[in-house]
Amino acid sequence: MMAYQTIFTELSEGILTVTINRPDKLNALNQQVLEELNQILDTIYTDNSIKGVILTGSGPKAFVAGADISGFLSVSSAEGSVLAKKGQDIFFRIENCPKPFVAAVNGFALGGGCELAMSCHYRIASENAKFGQPEVNLGLIPGYGGTQRLTQLVGKGRAMELMMTADMIDAAIAHQMGLVNHVVPSEELIIFTRKSLEKILSKSPVAIGKVIAAVNAAFDHTKNGFNEEIKLFGECFGTDDMKEGVTAFLEKRKATFSGK
Repeated sequence: MMAYQTIFTELSEGILTVTINRPDKLNALNQQVLEELNQILDTIYTDNSIKGVILTGSGPKAFVAGADISGFLSVSSAEGSVLAKKGQDIFFRIENCPKPFVAAVNGFALGGGCELAMSCHYRIASENAKFGQPEVNLGLIPGYGGTQRLTQLVGKGRAMELMMTADMIDAAIAHQMGLVNHVVPSEELIIFTRKSLEKILSKSPVAIGKVIAAVNAAFDHTKNGFNEEIKLFGECFGTDDMKEGVTAFLEKRKATFSGK
């Protein structure tokens, strides 16, 4: 895998851990981080040795504490739209990746960091995690998909309140709202996330990819989710994984999936 300056990668038993590594800046997203995330996504999509991904931040303080706003004063309206489109495109690649992507949220996940976590298939938080979309404090709104994904995850009323007040919420409230699936002690975060992902990786990779596609279709206005489910369900019947899964069930043994 190529060398990166702002992210750190480690592949172990099919699980790629991608760590945003700018601890001195609380792992804030800048153009280089986004570019390197895009590059690692090329590898994730094409490298068959990568079965699933954990996305996290370096150090105990932050997952990603937001976007790097130091250059924002010189950005025009048109350039702002270009920035948002670029960020959204990269986050869509995470959301639509056929391999499971789990965010292990350690510390602050604010602004673009919260949006990055929400683009993953689900989120596991450490007890010290904090979430928020504080963009209105800067006279801005979330631009990397936050207005849409937060609404999908926690509902319209809660999303409106969080984005309009710019309030920060802790891991327990995020869990209660459905923004995160589990809250665990900091020292157990990566171990717990890894176990969760290992369970998924023991299933059919083909079926997992189709679950991701079908669920995402519910929120894609260009698709009818039920029709998409019919199509994907049918496709499963043409796979070796389905034949192995059903045969193993009937033979009362554990299935060994090939991902084909």
